[in-house]
Amino acid sequence: MSVTTPPTWRDRPLVLLALALALVSAVLAAQTSASTSAAAAGSQPCDLYAAGGTPCVAAHSTTRALYSAYNSRLYQVKRASDGATRDIGVLSAGGYADAAAQDAFCAGTGCLITVIYDQSGRGNHLTQAPPGGFQGPAAGGYDNLAEASAAPVTVGGHKAYGVFVAPGTGYRDNSTNGIATGDQPEGMYAVLDGTHYNGGCCFDYGNAETNSRDNGNGTMETIYFGNSKTWGYGSGNGPWVMADLENGLFSGVNRGYNAGNPSVSHRFLTAAVKGGPNHWAIRSGNAQSGGLATAYDGPRPNATGYNPMKKEGAIILGIGGDNSNGSAGTFYEGVLTSGFPTDATENAVQSNINAAGYAPSPVAGAPTVGSRVSLRATTSCCTADYLRHNTADSNAVIAATSSSSPAADRAAATWTVRAGLGDASCVSFESADKPGQYLRHYDFRLRVDTVDTALARLDATFCPQAAHNGQGVSLRSANYPADFVRHYSYAAYVASHGGTHAWDSATSWADDTSWVVTSPLA
Repeated sequence: MSVTTPPTWRDRPLVLLALALALVSAVLAAQTSASTSAAAAGSQPCDLYAAGGTPCVAAHSTTRALYSAYNSRLYQVKRASDGATRDIGVLSAGGYADAAAQDAFCAGTGCLITVIYDQSGRGNHLTQAPPGGFQGPAAGGYDNLAEASAAPVTVGGHKAYGVFVAPGTGYRDNSTNGIATGDQPEGMYAVLDGTHYNGGCCFDYGNAETNSRDNGNGTMETIYFGNSKTWGYGSGNGPWVMADLENGLFSGVNRGYNAGNPSVSHRFLTAAVKGGPNHWAIRSGNAQSGGLATAYDGPRPNATGYNPMKKEGAIILGIGGDNSNGSAGTFYEGVLTSGFPTDATENAVQSNINAAGYAPSPVAGAPTVGSRVSLRATTSCCTADYLRHNTADSNAVIAATSSSSPAADRAAATWTVRAGLGDASCVSFESADKPGQYLRHYDFRLRVDTVDTALARLDATFCPQAAHNGQGVSLRSANYPADFVRHYSYAAYVASHGGTHAWDSATSWADDTSWVVTSPLA
């Protein structure tokens, strides 16, 4: 038998030391485990793509960081009043946009989004798209820039802004680093407003030609969102998530109709496209909850020129590869990857997007479609004045009007709110006493008129935003994103802040472009 000798007093310090070391080791292990779990729980989309072996090579968002460690700038805004710029960053590493910084910088004026920064570190920033196969409406044939406050949203309970693309608006980077070319594999996703779209070509995000022109079948690979049926479409009436592969919006393997691609209607939409050698897929889902559904996963289209692909590696947002810029949509975040992501990786990213907590942030005081309203000026000189049309001509003015005014004057100052004729996410104002005629701008002057062309429909569309002076709303022109409905010397215009025309005067601009939506006078 064996005998165990009890420890002497000399042995006890060693025993106590061993116990202490074991306790410290256990605590450190627990802390490490907790830290690892916290990091995993906080992993952002690009962390998840990297873990899946398909790292982000471009990452764009105006709402939040797409890496857990990212603590830098998201986008840049330019102020209309003086042309100054400011970078808007995140509140904390891996966190949400500092929207308060934008609000403070842009207070009392308008701002445009001039740069959407690439968070990947590769410098693939998106800036104002240059002319290409199509000219843009801005100086030099460039596309318009998005108005910075046009797409308010909350993410994780924090205020933020998306990129509101009206027809004529577009962003691009034709000189990129690390983006797939030729037949190299890649993936991409975008979070979009699933209720803001049109049938114009083409609301795209992804890989395009480097010279802003149509270089033939297979020279681009992007996410498309809209209800165009010109090149391809799915079931129902749209809109659809499809792939723009140049000279074709593909909803599946065939040109034209593919029954397996459903219409989608989520307020916040996750859209994903990925492609590699003779293999590509379309997936989509509700960005607020649930997983991704696969609309197509299979070989390249059965049409000439798409196998192998000839991708060129530029990045576009809101336009087609040849700078076709007739589309509408709203972008919140998106990435391009190196390599073909697995469904499991994309599912993990979708879970992260769900957890981000996207939610609408309606503009307080905005007019409701279908209602009858009047629009009261808020400048101190004119708080009894309402926006109305003249009786002698078609021009719009402001004039003192009240419930005791003649019936004809009250009717001239009353409007029926319609869904935007040129962009259904905005509004149009039909004259109450001239049914079929709408408030529109023509050569910057506002008037009531019939609307019978695509241009006129855009001229008659206005997008409500938070008021520049905090009273009521401001009404942005749908096709001139820096211009707002303004009264000047009692006439009504669409006006920029400090532009070249007399009605662009900076004096009282914030007050003159702010309107209280009231009960109808007639």
